[in-house]
Amino acid sequence: MERKKLGNEAEELARRKLISQNYQIIERNFTCKIGEIDIIAKDGDTIVFVEVRSRKNCNYGSPQETVNLKKQRKLRNLAQYYLKINNLMDADCRFDVVAIVFEPQLNIEIIRDAF
Repeated sequence: MERKKLGNEAEELARRKLISQNYQIIERNFTCKIGEIDIIAKDGDTIVFVEVRSRKNCNYGSPQETVNLKKQRKLRNLAQYYLKINNLMDADCRFDVVAIVFEPQLNIEIIRDAF
């Protein structure tokens, strides 16, 4: 339960940070049979697929390190599916990661074009 609560809080913090950087949120928690995309947004004319990763602290590595090749491949497949069902195959897009560390002090970092 604690982990789920932390994840929900991280997604809300990420959403606020993205809005403060002029991203327009299109959708949160897009889910299909393949999996889930945390946030889909627009940055100008670019569709941005955002993966939110958080850690209580960095004792065991940074949040962004958890977006491994397997996760990247899954996100690419999800994004392709999203673009196809929304007739957006010609749209410019990219993948950003929002990395959040809660302790010792809150740190939120947007990593543009992460992979």
